[in-house]
Amino acid sequence: MVNRVVLNETSYFGRGSRAKLGEELKERGLEKVLLVTDFNLMDSNVTKMVIDVLESVGVTYFVYMHVKPNPTVKNVQDGLMLGQISNVDAIVAVGGGSVIDTAKAISIIMANPEHSSVVSLAGAVKTRNKGLPLFALPTTAGTAAEVTINYVITDENEMKKMVCVDVHDIPICAIIDPDLMQGMPQRLAATTGMDALTHAMEGYITKAAWLIPDMFHINAMALIYKNLEAAANEKDDLAVEKMAYAQYIAGMGFSNVGLGIVHSMAHSLGAFFDTPHGLANAILLPHVMRFNGAVCPELFVNMGNAMELDMEGLSDEEAVETVVTAIQDLSRRLDIPQTLSEIGIPKEMFPQLAAQAINDICTGGNPREVTVDDIIQIYNEAY
Repeated sequence: MVNRVVLNETSYFGRGSRAKLGEELKERGLEKVLLVTDFNLMDSNVTKMVIDVLESVGVTYFVYMHVKPNPTVKNVQDGLMLGQISNVDAIVAVGGGSVIDTAKAISIIMANPEHSSVVSLAGAVKTRNKGLPLFALPTTAGTAAEVTINYVITDENEMKKMVCVDVHDIPICAIIDPDLMQGMPQRLAATTGMDALTHAMEGYITKAAWLIPDMFHINAMALIYKNLEAAANEKDDLAVEKMAYAQYIAGMGFSNVGLGIVHSMAHSLGAFFDTPHGLANAILLPHVMRFNGAVCPELFVNMGNAMELDMEGLSDEEAVETVVTAIQDLSRRLDIPQTLSEIGIPKEMFPQLAAQAINDICTGGNPREVTVDDIIQIYNEAY
């Protein structure tokens, strides 16, 4: 069997590493960039940390800052129009997964004009050309969009989240600067951190799992479990830094093996109710892991050991429940809502949500075969 690993061409890590952006742009002869970000990051001066770098090396930039938390087709079209009118030769994304996903879509379409709409890129699409050079600087420790080969855009007309998978969308350069993450609000740090934990856990048990991604996933979940609470609740400098690296490590893994139905079900919630992705994952993760544990309990022993839980002498069922309980306890300590009813999801929508989730691209990677009725049941358990 042949396995493939796709990673960034170049990555930088550490506080202050954003300064490397200027060097990379100048060395590559790139002089005019589209800066994709969001209003909150502009308002809080996080984006300014990167703008200062661009200005210090004399790079011209045009700002698109209207990205929504669940980015839409319109976000992509508006950003694309600015990039085309400005005739940019590169894109710099400063933000969380929503911003970086939007930048990826713009990058791909600018380099592949036959795809005039991002809707044509839904699913696994082999584009002809690498995207316009994209430099990604994440401001959340969760999505790992800066190191993955996929992006997610909401088609508001169809009320559907499109998962687009394309090796040509990966940023040529990722810069993981914990300084850009230090000021995250507690809820954002908590939910994006749970998103990263979901990536590590789902990636570890997916059907396509194998040795190298397994190494990434096990190490990522160990780092996240040990550091997320201190990073989100206490803003501990070292914990914030370790979370920045842990989410990237998880991305190195899951991007190359896929995910499962936590993401399928979360995508439906985001499409219909604009539920923040990390929050949806945090609520669904324990219930899906319990469902999947029936077919791979031995992997739960490995996960529990990585998280330094007491797994000695446990039965298969006890091993699964020990890991699930640890996830739930962590989520509670982070003050994350525990049920779908708490965030206003109407129970009568579960059949429609499940019908969409079953067809999500992530469903194929789930380790346990699943039906629409199974998904409805899991939504009910999370209610």
